[in-house]
Amino acid sequence: MLSNFKEDIQSIKVKVKDIGEGLVIANTLLLDGIKDCNDEKFNEAKSHIINIGNKTSDIDNEIVKVLALYSPEAKDLRQVVSYFKITNELLRATTNTRSFIKGFTEVCEDVDIETLNEYAIPMQSSTVKAIKMAISMIDIDCEDEIRDIYNEVVIEENKNDDLYEMVEKSLFAQADKSDDFEKFHNMLKALRKSEKVADRAISIAGLLVYSKVGGNI
Repeated sequence: MLSNFKEDIQSIKVKVKDIGEGLVIANTLLLDGIKDCNDEKFNEAKSHIINIGNKTSDIDNEIVKVLALYSPEAKDLRQVVSYFKITNELLRATTNTRSFIKGFTEVCEDVDIETLNEYAIPMQSSTVKAIKMAISMIDIDCEDEIRDIYNEVVIEENKNDDLYEMVEKSLFAQADKSDDFEKFHNMLKALRKSEKVADRAISIAGLLVYSKVGGNI
């Protein structure tokens, strides 16, 4: 039975990682796309995060079966519970990524080059780094390395927050001098989604720390 438990957990882990890697690819393509409003990149990004709701539901059903069949304890239980929560974070991250693609597609022609280079690109770059590092933690068992990567994710998420605050002030200042407030509001809405993906990255990283090191969830 123990062997079957490990096989089932490995299956869940592979599926969680697959969704996470698709999310990383989508956000990397999005980073490339926002540099020149590249619709081809935006569409390719969307192709890597399709049917995520169905995929996470399938994983959750597998997790419920594992809990019912094996009644895992201690570290095994932490791992199962973590994956159960991570699927929700991945779903939220993909939803935010999809919203960012949609929102930025609508406003990218209006974003001036200075705002793009100073805020939008660095924000999305931090988001990519954060989610990529968080997903990489799935395959790491060394507790010290897990903690180090978690701290790096925190740094990127904080950087993303700081950039969003700065671009918010910048766009509000520009809006005060313009008759088209809605345009600047829509830019902020789109960029906010990038910040939310970084938030999800830190949640995923925290759950993986809990899974492999312990502590409070």
